[in-house]
Amino acid sequence: MPGSTREAVALLREHGAEGMEHPGGTLLAHLERVRQRLSQWGARPELQLAGLCHAFYGTDGFANALLPLDRRSELAAVIGTEAEELVHFYASCDREVSYGTLADEEAAFRDRFTGGTYTPPLGRRQDFAELTAANELDLARVNDSFRMEWGGELLVLFTRWRPLLSEAAWQDMCDLLVLRDEEGQRR
Repeated sequence: MPGSTREAVALLREHGAEGMEHPGGTLLAHLERVRQRLSQWGARPELQLAGLCHAFYGTDGFANALLPLDRRSELAAVIGTEAEELVHFYASCDREVSYGTLADEEAAFRDRFTGGTYTPPLGRRQDFAELTAANELDLARVNDSFRMEWGGELLVLFTRWRPLLSEAAWQDMCDLLVLRDEEGQRR
């Protein structure tokens, strides 16, 4: 059974997310918007909780961890085992190695914590892509300079990951990142 959003937010506050600066405002504000976006896309509760807590162990793009890996059980007790495993998987991604092949049947996913490389199952890669899209699109939505600097690369990345993304995530990405002419047609 998935954990509670309320308890997860309390744990995030307890570990300083509310006051931690982040390109999306405070870390807590960003995490809450990521969870909300996943909810709007129809993601199951475990993925929503993973989205809310995805920065607990730091990431390849945001090194500030709220909990060390040897305390994973504390997060699992609040959000459930499946959601915590998704948080760990997300945090473990070596982006430079993993992003390019994530949509491939034989994806080469490198765990930045262990250095090991393996091919995650399709469902895990879909969850990862959906969470990454919610995370990056939130930053692009609230931070114009982030969107100007990274929007083109995100468009290329999410186009490559199209087979992994839900229709709702894909449409949201297109609405935010695809350039349109004066009549509203995609360019």
